[in-house]
Amino acid sequence: MAKLDETLTMLKELTDARGIAGNEYEVREVFKTYIEPYADELDTDGLGSLIAKKVGKADGPKIMIASHLDEVGFMVTQIDEKGFLRFQTVGGWWAQVMLAQRVTVVTSKGDITGIIGSKPPHVLSAEARKKTYEIKDMFIDIGATSREEALEWGVKPGDMVVPYFEFTVMKNEKMLLAKAWDNRIGCAVVIDVLKNLQKEDHPNTLYGVANVQEEVGLRGAKTATHKVKPDIAFALDVGIAGDTPGITEKEALSKMGKGPQIVIYDASMVAHKGLRDTVVKVAEELNIPYQFESIPGGGTDAGSMHLVGNGIPSLAVTIATRYIHSHAAMIHRDDYENTVRLITEVVKRLDQETVDHIIFD
Repeated sequence: MAKLDETLTMLKELTDARGIAGNEYEVREVFKTYIEPYADELDTDGLGSLIAKKVGKADGPKIMIASHLDEVGFMVTQIDEKGFLRFQTVGGWWAQVMLAQRVTVVTSKGDITGIIGSKPPHVLSAEARKKTYEIKDMFIDIGATSREEALEWGVKPGDMVVPYFEFTVMKNEKMLLAKAWDNRIGCAVVIDVLKNLQKEDHPNTLYGVANVQEEVGLRGAKTATHKVKPDIAFALDVGIAGDTPGITEKEALSKMGKGPQIVIYDASMVAHKGLRDTVVKVAEELNIPYQFESIPGGGTDAGSMHLVGNGIPSLAVTIATRYIHSHAAMIHRDDYENTVRLITEVVKRLDQETVDHIIFD
């Protein structure tokens, strides 16, 4: 592996951490370690989202930049008499990316390696082999010979199961491969924006938030936003990269390395026009590359954030990512760095007059 610099080390630690919805504690600790030096105050909501407060101007508007801690994974639901584990998906999975993949079962007695299994194709009919194998018929094999043995090893219903994958800097060192970019890359953006603003004035109070339970319905975003009560909110997340074979521009326009994605529409929210225009103006002023994106089949935490209280102008800014909701996804480092720069510069410009203009015009 290539030698890891400070940024890559942070990205590796964030993506290596295990945390499905409802079990984000390990990721939260990594996030807390990195963001605490840049925060004036740390707080949590009742579900476990972490809120880092940084005061630029105490009587200025409240700005929230939010990521989510959880990754897609699985939960043990049953142990059969032979020691095989039945499981529930936690977050969206496509059956075709799951079979024969290595996983880690996280138990109170330590980690256990498993593999997602099914009937072998050799015993299926010719017709059945043509169909996608259903998730409900899959199981996790941990090498146990009985239910008793699995229980002895510490496996219990409710234990989380996460994809196993090693953080990898690819031959093209701009390309980074890891599990859980959705949404540890958003967490890293939040950390680095607060870091940048240590040496910069900003005419507001900034809240850098890591929400829980996004992948199961944007849940932590509701409670964290209710606690913060921001004037403006941004969701930092991943988006679809449309630059792999077979994808048409009609399906996905964005390309890796071409800048942050400004999401104008998704299944959870229509972007706030005034906020969109403000972000675009900053990007163009500073020659920061950007792309417009619409995601009719997905959503971000902004979908919950903009509906809190009397309504909060919100926008999702995402990073084009290949192979999300699988064992390994890929991002381009330039997109990460340009997203950090864009959000930093936008926050620096959100004074009371600008926020009022966004809200009321």
